[in-house]
Amino acid sequence: MTEMSVDITRHGPVATVWLNRPERHNAMDEHLIAALQGAFDTLALEQTVRVIVLAGRGSSFCAGADLTWMQRAAAFSEEENLADARALAGMLKAIHRCPKPVVARVHGPAMAGGTGLIAACDIAIGTAKARFGLSEVRLGLIPATIGPYVVHAIGERHAHRYFLSAERIDAASAQRMGLLHEVVAEDALDARISEICAELAKGAPGALAAAKDLLGVLSGTSVQDDALLDDTARRIAQIRTGEEAREGLAAFFDKRPPDWIQH
Repeated sequence: MTEMSVDITRHGPVATVWLNRPERHNAMDEHLIAALQGAFDTLALEQTVRVIVLAGRGSSFCAGADLTWMQRAAAFSEEENLADARALAGMLKAIHRCPKPVVARVHGPAMAGGTGLIAACDIAIGTAKARFGLSEVRLGLIPATIGPYVVHAIGERHAHRYFLSAERIDAASAQRMGLLHEVVAEDALDARISEICAELAKGAPGALAAAKDLLGVLSGTSVQDDALLDDTARRIAQIRTGEEAREGLAAFFDKRPPDWIQH
C-alpha cells in the first residue's frame, strides 16, 4: 500500500477524489477501500467543499476487486471475510450517504465493484469508452455488497439480467438503464463535469444534505403512504424556518446571490 492509493485535489468548492492505482486499473483492495472511506468521511466535514467528484487515474475508472486480494481472502476465515465485506459496505455507504453531492467521472472501464461505486454516486457522467459489468458469478461470487446500489440505479428487471448473465454493458446501454446520466465526448468530459458541479454548488449546503436525506426516505415508497406524506410535510415546515431558507428567499427578492455561493 502507498499513502497515495487515493489522491484528493481541490478546485474552488469542488474536491476530486482520485482512485490512484493506475498500474492495477484502480482495482480495490482493503487499503484502497479504507482510504476511500477516509477521504469521504473527511470531505463530508469540510465546509469549504460543496461538491465531490469521484474519478480514476490511468486508463480505467475501476477494475473492481483486486484479484490478488480476493485470492488472499479465500484463505481467510468467515469472520475475517465478514470484516472485509463490512469495510466495503461502510465505504459504499459513506459515498452514498455523503451529505454533499457526489459526481462520478467515468472515463473508462468500471467493472464489478467499479460499477457499484458509480451506482453509489448521485450523478454519473461518462464517455463512450466507459464499460460496465457485474462479472461476479463467473468467478463463483455474487455482487452482494454493491447489490443494493446497483438495483437502486438500474432497477430490478435490468439487475436480473446483468447479475446473472455477467454481460458487458456499454456506455449507451448504461445510460438507457440509468447507470449513467449522460454520455459525452472524451474531450468534453471535464468541461461537462465542471458545468454540473457549478450548478450543484449553487444549492444551499444544508438544503442539499436535507434533499439527499429525503431521497433516501422516498426510495421505494408510495404516494399512497399517508405517514410518508406527513413526514414530507414536516420536513419542509422545518426547513422553511431555517437560516438558509430565509437567506435564499431574501437573496431572490434582492436580486443577489445567496451567501453560500462563492463570489
